[in-house]
Amino acid sequence: QVQLVESGGGLVQPGKSLTLSCAASGSIFSIRVMGWYRQAPGKERELVARISSGDADTVKGRFTISRDNAKNTVYLQMNSLKPEDTAVYYCYVEARKYHDSDIYYVYWGQGTQVTVSS
Repeated sequence: QVQLVESGGGLVQPGKSLTLSCAASGSIFSIRVMGWYRQAPGKERELVARISSGDADTVKGRFTISRDNAKNTVYLQMNSLKPEDTAVYYCYVEARKYHDSDIYYVYWGQGTQVTVSS
């Protein structure tokens, strides 16, 4: 089984920063993409950022996505947070279930709540 453990969510004041982490473990191999989606109340789930294997840290607006391949962990550093950033943030990975298979699957974390409010 594959597990995606998310952490770092919580309540934060506008203008502050927050870093989310997501660690993948279990029967997972050859992770090629890791990323974050978010879903705010009444809105569709939207892609926040993604990072492919071998890519450098990527800045997307106020957010920066990075990874530690040795730890199978992806991070999302969120700066200058705004109330509209309030959402449930979901980690996802695209990886192989078996090391000798070329079939990739998408796995999802449980989601972590980020609330930006004064």
